[in-house]
Amino acid sequence: MITLYATGPAYGLPEGSPYVTKTEIHLKMAGLWYEKVPARPETSPKGQLPWIDDDGVKVADSTFIRAYLERSYGVDLDAGLTKAQRAHAWAIERMVENHLGWANCHFRFCDDDNFAKGPARWFDGMPGEARADAIDGLLGAVRSNLNAVGMGRHSPDEMVELAAWSLTALSETLGHTSFMMGNRPTSVDAIVFAMLAQILTPFFDSPIRRRAEGFPNLVAYAERMMAGYYPEFAPQVCKAA
Repeated sequence: MITLYATGPAYGLPEGSPYVTKTEIHLKMAGLWYEKVPARPETSPKGQLPWIDDDGVKVADSTFIRAYLERSYGVDLDAGLTKAQRAHAWAIERMVENHLGWANCHFRFCDDDNFAKGPARWFDGMPGEARADAIDGLLGAVRSNLNAVGMGRHSPDEMVELAAWSLTALSETLGHTSFMMGNRPTSVDAIVFAMLAQILTPFFDSPIRRRAEGFPNLVAYAERMMAGYYPEFAPQVCKAA
């Protein structure tokens, strides 16, 4: 039995982390049975969620989890794609995770209102002084990471512009098809949907969300993916769009 260690539902979404959502959808695409257990990042071999335990085999990081699942269970989440399409899908995945995701991270953690009603609540059970120290530590780590990847060195307006270019690229790639690589979902749809859901959730307000709402095909895509993989959450996604 595969155990998926996850963040748990948050912000009107199935998971608070897009990377956990990515892995869970990969498990669903592969048709594999699994149990999902809420966990803290420090339980992971790499100090981050998600990670899985497959009868004693521990694998961390959503990308390496996918590789392990395909190798161990003989599945190909990109079956039917050409080599060029697989390369295109990989480039999209990297753009979403290493560019769009960091821009969204800024407005999730560095916007006072969004942080207060979102990530700051992770520490609600802690006593006052310890909670304040934990929040300061988290914000310091996030800002350090944002600077390390380069996103945090830009102004907020520049971050929005960069995110808008990525959203435009996704919209143009999707076009009038149902999924990113055609008329059926493949591996890249897991992270594209997961990140769009994080951006579009009405729980948070951000200029990136308002830009994303300007792409009707991306909004419809997020709703279609939510209905397909998390029907119990479908009425909530993009409700305010």
